[in-house]
Amino acid sequence: MIRLGVVGHRGYPELPAVLRTLGDLAPALGLELWYEPELHAVAQDGHCLHDPARLDALLTLGGDGTLLRGARVISPHAVPILGINLGHLGFLTCCNADQLSNALMRFARGDYLAESRMALHARVLDVRGVERQRWIALNDVVLHKGGFARVVGFQVAANGEPIATYAADGVVLSTPTGSTAYSLSAGGPVVYPTLETTVVTPVSPHTLAIRPVILPSSVEVTLQADAGPEELLVTVDGQVGTTFSAGETLSVRRAEGGVLIIRFPGTSFFATLRHKLGWGGLADRDGSH
Repeated sequence: MIRLGVVGHRGYPELPAVLRTLGDLAPALGLELWYEPELHAVAQDGHCLHDPARLDALLTLGGDGTLLRGARVISPHAVPILGINLGHLGFLTCCNADQLSNALMRFARGDYLAESRMALHARVLDVRGVERQRWIALNDVVLHKGGFARVVGFQVAANGEPIATYAADGVVLSTPTGSTAYSLSAGGPVVYPTLETTVVTPVSPHTLAIRPVILPSSVEVTLQADAGPEELLVTVDGQVGTTFSAGETLSVRRAEGGVLIIRFPGTSFFATLRHKLGWGGLADRDGSH
């Protein structure tokens, strides 16, 4: 039996129907279902998931946010994630809900690839240099201001060597996987997702001289910020985080291991870019040559 963990976003109206389909298919495919506690009561079958280390794979039902949360659920265990999209974009997921049956059949017979994706290990150190919080990020770690209209000075260093001081609204530190998320909207580059680099992208920099920087994955990036009228925020994968004050340090480096994302043969990163982000220029949109 394949021990398959299941996490999902209960805000999607089609989730109960997807869970019923999953429950119907599982026995014939040799899948033993382990639901996160919030889903176990909804599914009314399978087991309640308490130990992710015992899973063979993880199924996420929702959008990219659900997959990102799933990556934190199974961290630091090397459990491949099969993402099923119930939303609109689903850039990280492998297919939509109407392809669930085919995806599960291909997964059960081993007809898939598990791509290793670099993750980030982020820590906030207080003014004494003592760690007060830590996370794992598959997409990005962002240090940014709140709602006040004021440019902030961010001191950015690589392995202790100053890179620059950014006068900006914030700084995005992203993985290659996260290069097509917030970093991209802030003017960062598209990075092939299986590479191992850290992308440093300023958000609305107050100068033309500042551009995104791509660093080796071996580099530890540290950020500090000028004192201001309000606390700043650290946001991890757009979902969790903490406040951040002057004198504190945000330290970000490559996480040990990584995250395994399931892909099926015949799909490609650039095809996903074209289909979901409109990548490819005018010729792909209007049929001209």
